[in-house]
Amino acid sequence: MDAIPPIKQPAGPPRRRPDKLHADKAYDSRDRRAALRRRGITPRIARKGIESKTKLGRHRWVIERAFAWLHRNRRLLVRYERRDDLHAAFLHLGSALICWHFAADLFC
Repeated sequence: MDAIPPIKQPAGPPRRRPDKLHADKAYDSRDRRAALRRRGITPRIARKGIESKTKLGRHRWVIERAFAWLHRNRRLLVRYERRDDLHAAFLHLGSALICWHFAADLFC
C-alpha cells in the first residue's frame, strides 16, 4: 500500500491513498484489515467461510474482463520487450483495438 503513487486530482493536493480497497478472500486477515484501517482505507475483503465471492464479483468483473481482452494480444500476455516505451506502445495499441472493436459492435 505504501508503494501506491499519488493520485492526481483536478483540484487540491494529490491523494496518497484510495478510500476503499476491494480484495479476494485470499487477502483476508486481521493484520491486513487493521493495517488498512490505520491508513484510513475501508477494507472490502470477503471473509473466508462467511461471505460469498459474488458480492465482490460485481466490482472485480470489469477489471478481469479488461485484462482478458488485453491478453487476447499474446504480445501483452507475456512481455517480450525490454524497453518500457515499446511495451507501453503495444499496451496503447491493444487498448485502442479494444475501443475500436467495442465501437464497431455498438454501431453495426
